[in-house]
Amino acid sequence: YREQPIFSTRAHVFQIDPNTKKNWVPTSKHAVTVSYFYDSTRNVYRIISLDGSKAIINSTITPNMTFTKTSQKFGQWADSRANTVYGLGFSSEHHLSKFAEKFQEFKEAARLAKEKSQEKMELTSTPSQESAGGDLQSPLTPESINGTDDERTPDVTQNSEPRPEPTQNALPFSHSSAISKHWEAELATLKGNNAKLTAALLESTANVKQWKQQLAAYQEEAERLHKRVTELECVSSQANAVHTHKTELNQTIQELEETLKVKEEEIERLKQEIDNARELQEQRDSLTQKLQEVEIRNKDLEGQLSDLEQRLEKSQNEQEAFRNNLKTLLEILDGKIFELTELRDNLAKLLERS
Repeated sequence: YREQPIFSTRAHVFQIDPNTKKNWVPTSKHAVTVSYFYDSTRNVYRIISLDGSKAIINSTITPNMTFTKTSQKFGQWADSRANTVYGLGFSSEHHLSKFAEKFQEFKEAARLAKEKSQEKMELTSTPSQESAGGDLQSPLTPESINGTDDERTPDVTQNSEPRPEPTQNALPFSHSSAISKHWEAELATLKGNNAKLTAALLESTANVKQWKQQLAAYQEEAERLHKRVTELECVSSQANAVHTHKTELNQTIQELEETLKVKEEEIERLKQEIDNARELQEQRDSLTQKLQEVEIRNKDLEGQLSDLEQRLEKSQNEQEAFRNNLKTLLEILDGKIFELTELRDNLAKLLERS
């Protein structure tokens, strides 16, 4: 085959929700294999992942792509051709770092391959037309043939007006959006940890109940054995046999006491885990409140931006009306100047005749 895998790892695959552009939608129920492929014929690198026979990732690496680590075990990149954002959740930070290193390596290789392709096309292409001054038309480049919308830059004509720079009030809006995305990713991670801790807490609670029942049974058995020892000491005339049996019972009691001590230590450990789960719940609530505050701030900034856009549009309309009025005045002034010129010519003719 012309396309061969060059690096593979396992991760949980997500895609951004196309409606909200905020929430992550899982595309695999469990960790799947994610591989880098290299097409030697086209000199192209791709990221491919299959869930059974379904392709859940088919992304071609381009020089303008960026892989971003949003947490210790989660990373994402945007694919403009697929019009989506992919996210990968790894089992460890090491796997995430390795995937990010490979992404940067193959991105650089894609950039070099693109530059070589451009140089080759520039050397092999011939000019089709010449201008009157002897200048040649620019040869076609890969961007003009297969470039995506975000890779093309529109030409600016001489008559077009310069695009206005963003105002200072628009900058906090973009910064708040980045903060909001960061807190959302952190909140998603905490939700996952909270779900795992809740499951562990329920399992631990069930185990504690079972151990308490076993402990009560052991205590009843120990009391029964103590009573049995007392009865044997009082009733039995065979002192040696009673002593041996007593030793065995004491040994059994000692074993039960050691088991009881182990169970108590296990209960203390589970209590500590419960306290940690409560602390994580408080952190999640705090992050949720911060996220709500950021969203409120974003709404305020959106309102300010909308107001500024309306004011800008109003100012442009006023400038257009002023230009029209000025144009009308210039036309009237031209007419008056023409009349004064005729009047001057007539007066000059009268002076010559006289």
